[in-house]
Amino acid sequence: MPVEIETVSTDEDIECVAALAREIWTHHYVQIIGEEQVEYMLLNFQSSAAIKSQIADAAEYYLVKLENEPVGYIGLSADKNKDKMLLSKLYLRNVTRGKGAGKAILNFVESKCVAENISFVWLTVNKMNAAANNWYKHRGFVVIDEVKSDIGGGFFMDDYIMQKSIGGNA
Repeated sequence: MPVEIETVSTDEDIECVAALAREIWTHHYVQIIGEEQVEYMLLNFQSSAAIKSQIADAAEYYLVKLENEPVGYIGLSADKNKDKMLLSKLYLRNVTRGKGAGKAILNFVESKCVAENISFVWLTVNKMNAAANNWYKHRGFVVIDEVKSDIGGGFFMDDYIMQKSIGGNA
């Protein structure tokens, strides 16, 4: 099943990403961080207004589609001065599991890094999200640090920082 990855460029695309965020986060993250923190993070970081603001600040968002149906999204931010690409968001509906969407996304991100002469991809993953931690490790990411971030509202993100070398760079 071919995976399509399309740049988020219209208000309609942004609304689609925000709707996907609500669906995916509510389904997956309530059990990890609780309903209150999920609602806080959706409002402050994954609402249409927040996404629009992030895009204005040079973040890149992409819709992920299977059979022309939106099934997830990714967010990227390049820091060329540090030779790194932040994969800030990779969220997929559960129905995509085993259909190659995650692998296609990582291939897309790695190709983008090669094209932009970026040597590393990095990301943060909640320490309690065992499935995601294992998935990234299986695909060559390694834990390089830990971070506990105050995100406001009395909430914290307690994450691993993971990184992967691109194209044999170290």
